[in-house]
Amino acid sequence: MYAKVYGETTCGINGEQIIVEVDISNGLPSFDIVGLPDTSVKESRERVRAALKNSGLIFPMTRITVNLAPADLKKDGSGLDLPIAVGILVSSGVLQQEQVDDTIFVGELALDGTIRQIAGVLPMILHARDIGRKNIVIPAGNCAEGRLVDGIDVLIPASLLELVEHLRGEKVLDVLDKEAICAAATSVYDVDFAEVRGQQVVKRALEIAAAGGHNILMVGSPGSGKTMLARRLPTILPPLTEAEALEVTKIYSIAGLLQRQERVMLERPFRSPHHTISSSALIGGGSVPRPGEVTLSHHGVLFLDEFPEFSRTALEVLRQPLEDGYVTISRVQASLTFPANFIMCTAQNPCPCGYLGDKKRECSCKQFEIGR
Repeated sequence: MYAKVYGETTCGINGEQIIVEVDISNGLPSFDIVGLPDTSVKESRERVRAALKNSGLIFPMTRITVNLAPADLKKDGSGLDLPIAVGILVSSGVLQQEQVDDTIFVGELALDGTIRQIAGVLPMILHARDIGRKNIVIPAGNCAEGRLVDGIDVLIPASLLELVEHLRGEKVLDVLDKEAICAAATSVYDVDFAEVRGQQVVKRALEIAAAGGHNILMVGSPGSGKTMLARRLPTILPPLTEAEALEVTKIYSIAGLLQRQERVMLERPFRSPHHTISSSALIGGGSVPRPGEVTLSHHGVLFLDEFPEFSRTALEVLRQPLEDGYVTISRVQASLTFPANFIMCTAQNPCPCGYLGDKKRECSCKQFEIGR
């Protein structure tokens, strides 16, 4: 028996609809997943089997074939567990096809049938709304992201059994209430630019950089306040608009950095990677490209402390995002473009020891070290 269920995955910073086709036929018991799945998707077989059994639902002991379309798109993550399980239930007759036609299912299944939180739910909801879907089922742990999107009904069942009861009409789930994005009203930073005393020249330079979106380099001896000033640069930037806040939240949702209690990113990002960072971690990468530090700094500040200590390769890859405001990453599996419109703030010592030109402490570096 054939069934078709809709799921979602992420491609870059956007959602992508996945058609989960399930066919149950006579033959020796087997469970095959095709359609370019990665390891985490292949492991869905064991999670789905255990979740169905432990939820008191029947797992058919026949030949099960699951196809994830489009077949040329690499599927990663565990968010396809739920649509695969629902597809098996429809194909085995527990649910009817018309009960799932207007709904998209997203979520990871635990072995006891509970639905676990996943990364990247916000862009999935936005894409589901844009293609005209009426309902989407997401994990309860992602409810904060579900509140941000109007125009689509969001359901948050706690378990697979609760979802089945809802689809059968035995127990109706409440639609998640919406919450308006108001970036300007509740944005609170842990630090404040007004806390800085003195340093009038540097403060004026940071104000100009913030006003014009310029990059800035600070040179000074250790303890002069370079890092302290850099951390306060985002606090004098204009508040995020609703569109910017939603875009930044999408990026952090995909990266798995959106905290459960956080509804939306209201503060401008501040990223400060260590100087040992690789070029792939800085710019983004992986077999299926993921956002790097330059994308996580989008609409915010990328702070590079000890600037001369970064590798030349890492610094060279910053050229394109600084000029274009985006970065394109090409891999065998995919070629994706990520936004990267940020202010780069860098800091360095004037010499290896840091005291060249200091009035109180003598520099101990040799001339060739200073020149290098």
